[in-house]
Amino acid sequence: MNSLRTPGLLVAAGVTGLGTLLVAVNLFGMPFGGARTPPSTDVAVRVDQVGYVRGETKQAYVMGPAKALAGARFKVVDTRGGSVVAAGRLGPVTGHWNAEYPSVRTADLSALNTPGTYRVVLTGTAAGRSPAFRIAGARELMTPLVRDNIRFLQAQRDGADVLSAGALKRGPSHLSDEDATVYADPEYDEEGTELLDERLTPTGARTDVSGGWFDAGDFLKFTGTTSYSVAELLLAQRELPHMTELSAEASYGLEWLDEMWDEDSGTLYAQVGIGAGNEAVRTDHDVWRLPEADDRLDVSPGDPDYTIKYRPVFRANDPGEPITPSLAGRVAAAFALAAQRVAGTDPEEARDWLDKAAAVYDLADTDPDPDEPLFTAFPSAFYPEDSWQDDLEFAATELALAARGLEDDREGDWTADAAHWARAYLDSDVKGTLNVADVSALAHVDLAIALDGARTGGVGEADLYRDLRRQLDDGVDRAGHDPFGAGAVYDDFDAVPHTFGLVATARLYAKATEDTRYEAFAGRQRGWALGANPWGTSFVIGAGEVYPHCPEHQLANLRGSHDGKGAILRGAVVNGPNAAAKLTELNTFPTMEKCTAAPPAGAWTDFDGKGARYVDDVGAWQTVEPSLDFTTTALLAFALT
Repeated sequence: MNSLRTPGLLVAAGVTGLGTLLVAVNLFGMPFGGARTPPSTDVAVRVDQVGYVRGETKQAYVMGPAKALAGARFKVVDTRGGSVVAAGRLGPVTGHWNAEYPSVRTADLSALNTPGTYRVVLTGTAAGRSPAFRIAGARELMTPLVRDNIRFLQAQRDGADVLSAGALKRGPSHLSDEDATVYADPEYDEEGTELLDERLTPTGARTDVSGGWFDAGDFLKFTGTTSYSVAELLLAQRELPHMTELSAEASYGLEWLDEMWDEDSGTLYAQVGIGAGNEAVRTDHDVWRLPEADDRLDVSPGDPDYTIKYRPVFRANDPGEPITPSLAGRVAAAFALAAQRVAGTDPEEARDWLDKAAAVYDLADTDPDPDEPLFTAFPSAFYPEDSWQDDLEFAATELALAARGLEDDREGDWTADAAHWARAYLDSDVKGTLNVADVSALAHVDLAIALDGARTGGVGEADLYRDLRRQLDDGVDRAGHDPFGAGAVYDDFDAVPHTFGLVATARLYAKATEDTRYEAFAGRQRGWALGANPWGTSFVIGAGEVYPHCPEHQLANLRGSHDGKGAILRGAVVNGPNAAAKLTELNTFPTMEKCTAAPPAGAWTDFDGKGARYVDDVGAWQTVEPSLDFTTTALLAFALT
């Protein structure tokens, strides 16, 4: 028999059927007949349910009692006809998970490269099978995921230009945002849970803030998260320049960001709507409804629901005054990336975007009070953030690259600025990894291009790439101590987007340096987020066999299916596991349609461990609320793959 051999795996080349299995198991010394240890039912097989890229390292995980796994073997079955294409023994124990599934071992599938759809089936002392997974080329696997992520963004559209033909039928919403009232900054208690103002105070200004995307499962709109997501879409478009729906959605987000910047007065608006109020001011988080229902409210000034129909707008700065640097940096970067996108086809439009980016960047507060939290939203607890130098590095970098494309003589100044802020970030004690609160990975890669081999402001390519390795090495170190190789933290918010951030960073690093040391790590992280995790679920709705059915998302809850079939919020990325202590109380509303989905076998609690918990319930915002930044980080990771 012609075969390919890796440790623990025998893959038949061109031979299928029972004979393949018999030859393979005979090589491993397994008996063909006689008594066998009764199979264990307390065993689960976890795989990347979307699939593995041909040629990459491929790994499945098997969890269960140590005794059951000790004598277990596995085979890989082609789902089209049931033929066995590979068989092998489990790898060494990777660690302990929980009392129900104390032992975790791997199944190495790396030699499996023939395109097709397969399942892993256990034999010997354990019984069980995995969900189906594919083997295919990267573009074939990743492009449908990107298109699904875009479908989520389309479902999040607000205003008159909604896509009612999508899976979740709905109408235009929040049309009063076309002439919205700007209010003074609201005051909150220390925890950020209660509005201290008896009433909101109008400033006398009005503005058009219609359109844009809903931020998450609610209907608030934030400049901070939208600018981050727009920037990621524009970076993804570099990889997929001919994907028209990606370009269209990036333009949709840009149009709203442009509305949030009043260049005449030098004012950046920070958000539309309010999420924490009091008895006199009802908020977006006090009701559960379809977005278009807000337009039908019959309210007058002074009514508690007035701010639901006529949503308040809040400023990031007083006119012409400094803007919090994290917001200024992200918005300026998004505008500068927009300039780069059209520099070669429409220089006039590109210069317009460049001028907007420069104006926002020039108003950034470059000396914020270190004793005050960075402002990103009202209340600030919604999106806490510690770092800001990375945002200014990102902005100055993209300004420099846009200037280069337009032969603008400000390129050198912006490159020097970017190096200065990179040095400040590298010397700070708030360094993180790619997510909505840390864009250093995006900034570093492009700054290396802007530097073009030079060393400026004490920063060169080597420094930037070293910090990218720091970010990835932190993930690699965590993965080395986790039974499932997770590089993110299970019991903290945003485990899934942090995971996709690591994938994107690894791909950016490899593309910039041709250093592929993190490629296997990136594949394992993508696999963890798509099903090769303790709970055996993909955290992208619609991806794989098992995925969230009950996201905490008002539109999906009231217009979608609750069995995972039919109308779903396809492409949305949820938070994933979180600290068990954070799930003691779930959200509930009188108008919320009850939805709780169990895993294919057992209960979610069977798979909880290491202080982390996951539940698929519409009230569990801690684990299954999707958001813009989660989804665009995944989209960027898929596009780069």
